[in-house]
Parts: sequence; C-alpha cells; structure tokens
Amino acid sequence: MKTIKQRLLTPGPTMVPERVLEALGKSTLYHRSPEFKEIFLEAKERLKRLFRTQGEVLILTSSGTGAMEAAVSNLFNPGDSAVVVVGGKFGERWKELCETFGVKPIVIEVEWGKSVSIEDIEEALKANPDVKGILVQICETSTGTIHDVKGIGELLKSYPDVLLIADGITAYGVYDIPTDEWGIDVGITGSQKALMTPPGLAVISLNEKAQQRLSEVESRSYYFNLKKELKNQQKGQTAYTTGVNLVVALNEALKMIEEEGLENVAKRHQRLAEATRAGVRALGLELLSENPANGVTAVLSPQTINGQDVVKIAREKYGITIAGGQEHLKGKIFRLSHMGYVDIFDILTGLEVVEFALYELGYRNFKFGDSVSAAMETYQNL
Repeated sequence: MKTIKQRLLTPGPTMVPERVLEALGKSTLYHRSPEFKEIFLEAKERLKRLFRTQGEVLILTSSGTGAMEAAVSNLFNPGDSAVVVVGGKFGERWKELCETFGVKPIVIEVEWGKSVSIEDIEEALKANPDVKGILVQICETSTGTIHDVKGIGELLKSYPDVLLIADGITAYGVYDIPTDEWGIDVGITGSQKALMTPPGLAVISLNEKAQQRLSEVESRSYYFNLKKELKNQQKGQTAYTTGVNLVVALNEALKMIEEEGLENVAKRHQRLAEATRAGVRALGLELLSENPANGVTAVLSPQTINGQDVVKIAREKYGITIAGGQEHLKGKIFRLSHMGYVDIFDILTGLEVVEFALYELGYRNFKFGDSVSAAMETYQNL
C-alpha cells in the first residue's frame, strides 16, 4: 500500500496548524482551575475582537449547530414567528430548528446558488408585523453563496424589535465582519472552519438587544441554556464541563489569526478564492453560485460526470479530500474549500487533482496545468 500525503480541502473540518495541534495535546487542565479560567477569558476576548463586537461572546461545547439551536431555543417563545432564509442545506436547518421549538418559520425560498434579495426580506417583514427575528446564513456552505447580511442589517434599522441572527460558521475568520456595525444581534461560528481548530466548539455572540430578549424568554434547553452560560462565562467559567483542550487549542488558533491580522486574513481568503475560481473556469467548468463565497467554491460537474466520483478519485487516489453536493445537488457539484489553514500551494494541488479526476472520468476539455496556470496568474495579480 503506497503512502499518500493527505490534504483536507473540505468546508469543515479544515486543516489544523501544528501550533494548534501542539496546544491541543497539552495536559488537560481542571476546568474550574485558575489556570484554565485565565485561558478561557483570554479566548473570549480574542473572539470579541474577531467578531468586532462590544457584546458578549459565549463558547459552547458542540458543533455550530448547537449554537444555532441555542439561538432558537433561548430567543423565541413558542408561537413566535421568524423569517427564515432557505437557500441551501443550512437554511433548511434554521427552518427545522424553528419547527422543533414551536417557532413559526416564515420561509423565503431562494434558489440554491442565489442570494436572498433585500426586497424579499422587506416584503416578508411588512406582511408579518409580529416577526421576532430573521434567521440567515452569511455564507450558505452547501452552495458556496454569500447573502447580503450587511444589507439586511441596514433594513432592520427600521424594525428595531426584530433580531438579526446570522450563521457565520463559514464566514467569521474568512471575512473581516464588523458584527456590531452590520447590525448583527446574534452571530454564530464553529471551531472547525476558518478558526483552524478541531470540531467540538461553537461560538455565539449576543449584543445588548439580544441579551434583553434573552432575559424575556424562558429557555427551553437544559444544556444550551444561554442565561446560565452568560452568568457563568462572565466569571470565566462554563455552566458545565467544557472541551478544555479544545479551548486551549482555539486560543492558540486565535493568536495566529491576530498575528497575521484580521484584514490580512480576509485578503488571503479573497486571493485564494479568486485563484480557485479562475482555475475552475480555465477547465471550462462553471460555478454554482451567482455570488460566490471566499470560504468555499461550489463547482458544477460536467453533465456526463457524477460529482461524487470526482470526490472519490481525489480522496482515494490522490489523498485530497474535497466535498460533494447535498440533497438534490448530490452528484451535480463538488466543493473545494480555501478556508482556514490553507495556502496557494494547497489550492494548486487541489486543482491539479481535480484535473486528474476529470480526465480519468472522461472529461478532457482542457490541457493538464490549465487550472494551475490560471490560478497562479490570478493569485499573482491580486
């Protein structure tokens, strides 16, 4: 059996830097000890700087979905209504969470690969004056599409009682997002995306408006009780045992982001994204998204080729793990991530492996190296 170097170019989990792995492997601290309290509070302050918020930031031991569930179960009463943008798999998750907790979802269906229009949001708000919140993705990971959350925040200045709750799981750490300035009342992310840490932690920000709503709603979750977490985390504790080593690792990853500088991190992601898109187009392929994200690129597979076969060959023959499509897009797209601990050489390798896979599957509308040349030229000129 030959040895193949493994590379992870999926939109989560993502590759983890050695510095972070070393921090992860340190001896486990007692979660109520002064030593861990210091690290925990340091990580929280770094997260506030990452989110660019003056509000509270809470660390939860779960995937990002746990923070999404916490938002719905702590900020809405049964019978409340919320506008839900469904433009992909994770928009569907907002809808399902609302249904689980008795919140009426007012669904705006968006074709997968397209962004929601501000006009549709406004129309839904006018037609439903009792709406308590808007649930939306900043980046819909399943389609590689950005929604105009900044524009939604501007709109909501005229609707002061409506919370803007944004899933930024593949956006925070990819973009420089000024949470407060954009009017995001609740922002969410996870450790295993652009934060370059293994899965297991979620982060949720709460501004004053969200904290006021929190005080007015009876939480319907025992474990994800944000009132308890807020009270405890302000003192450097968590309500229950947290993923101690993951927090230590996350703090190290946040140090790395600060050392690079958030503005530089965002520029790096933009360069990698544009290089990837140029490489894909050089193969005669099209993107799924009309408004592509800087964290992940969704590529339409040639009509004669199942996208899952591209994923399989890349992983099994060349050690490059990319992602396929979900739901009705399964087999129709494949997704290349350029998020987190990724550089141009990872992207060039990923593109070349896509060429190998497509060639093996019978798609030969290119010369070997076309995608790499286009990506290099684009990257160099940005």
